[in-house]
Amino acid sequence: MLDHSLLPDHFTFPFVLKACADIPSLPTGCAVHSLCLRQGFELDVYVGSSLVNMYVKCGELRSAHRMFALMPVRNLSSWNALIVGYMIVGAIKVAEHLFDDMPERNVFSWTAMISGYTQNGAADRALELFEEMKKEGSEVKPNWVTIVSVLPACAHSAALEQGNRIHDYAKAMGLESNPTVQISLMGMYSKCGSLLKARYLFDHMLERDKSLVAWNTMITSYALYGLGAEAVVMFEDMVRSGLQPDAVSFTGLLSGCSHSGLVDQGMKYFETMEDVYSVKPSHEHYACVVDLLGRAGQLEKAMEIVNQMKIDSGPSIWGALLSASRSHRNLEVAEIAAKQLFLLEPYNSGNYVLLSNMYAEVGKWDDVKKLRAVLREKGLKKAPGCSWSEINGKAQAFLTGDKCHPQVPEIYRLLEDLPEKMKAAGYMPDTNMVLHDVSEEEKECSLTTHSEKLAIAYGILNTSPGTTLRVTKNLRICGDCHVAAKFISKVYGREIIVRDIKRFHHFRGGVCSCGDYW
Repeated sequence: MLDHSLLPDHFTFPFVLKACADIPSLPTGCAVHSLCLRQGFELDVYVGSSLVNMYVKCGELRSAHRMFALMPVRNLSSWNALIVGYMIVGAIKVAEHLFDDMPERNVFSWTAMISGYTQNGAADRALELFEEMKKEGSEVKPNWVTIVSVLPACAHSAALEQGNRIHDYAKAMGLESNPTVQISLMGMYSKCGSLLKARYLFDHMLERDKSLVAWNTMITSYALYGLGAEAVVMFEDMVRSGLQPDAVSFTGLLSGCSHSGLVDQGMKYFETMEDVYSVKPSHEHYACVVDLLGRAGQLEKAMEIVNQMKIDSGPSIWGALLSASRSHRNLEVAEIAAKQLFLLEPYNSGNYVLLSNMYAEVGKWDDVKKLRAVLREKGLKKAPGCSWSEINGKAQAFLTGDKCHPQVPEIYRLLEDLPEKMKAAGYMPDTNMVLHDVSEEEKECSLTTHSEKLAIAYGILNTSPGTTLRVTKNLRICGDCHVAAKFISKVYGREIIVRDIKRFHHFRGGVCSCGDYW
């Protein structure tokens, strides 16, 4: 156009700037901005909002806000683009101020806030804003994009009751048949401990709507529950349906094999994924294979895989090896893995804590002190254990040793009574899970204050007998709490579903769905 001596106008610039944003290409966007200035179109409302959007998409938030401030007239697109930009960088407060200052809002404005809250871990605020949006008299109502944006907030908090209500709303608004909404509902139900509902939705999707994303959601869901055989069946059914698996398919498949001890099948799929399915193994896939072999105790073979990798090893791979070393108490391999992790992730406290725990298990307290000194020197702290449980539609969070909840006296009273009831059923506390140089009695007392036990006790106190308890934890469930949950499910006749950072554990009648392979 410029070569033909034709000058762009206020209709042309927005299209060109959108292309710069979609690529994204900041140098080209800046060049177009300069041309806008020379042509006198910078302050045109449509050109200005396109410039704000371009800078946001190119990661230049300061330039985006400067352009926004210069605009004499701002349209909804410019407000919305800036809100999205601040949510992307986690500046929630700034986004909230912009949202509050908007002269008017559309469904995109509300959805941008809800999506931003969800992506930044503020699940409660996302759900609150969604409820406000639904209120009678609200300026706009949720659409299918809003539904898809809020469902991960339910999954994050394991808020099944709220997820059910959102599902009911989607039905009432005629949005349930939207394939993207269906897939999001499947993901929500599986992450909230209701795998059967997720599978029901998948089975009732129209065949033409069963996209690769839908199949991957179910494969990943089965993996999350440690149902490797079901993940394999789902994968094979997907291939027979004519769909080509992608990297996500193999991550779910290999993870499922790992959590179920399907070593031979997992290795077969890993070895054929590139030759048969043209999917090049990534760090994530190698990490799954190292985890697969490591869980099975084949640490030497896992090390061989790491040493023979065609790509540079990353934190996820060494992290899988370190976790496996902890499970099988192989301090030699653990030290090799930890050494690499200290170089790759010098400020990840979890790696130092895990190796420190291994030293503590074998009584190497001098090494424990050295690692704790490193943590102090770097200003690092161990991530506190946090568990939450949804009761009557409201999520309650507990930290390890929590004393802030109004029902603390009743919770601790129940926990004090639990050991005797469980010991009568054969339970013995695993004091190795408390890695301090203190007496066994002190260790046993410390075990009763773990966050998952507090959440389970809270659930027992606030639900009727026979009600299924659902608990989510931000870390891996400890060995003692795993054993205790089995006995609690038997003593109290409860199903207890615990989702930790790795997978689901479904306790019923004194048995866990993981078969103690986790």
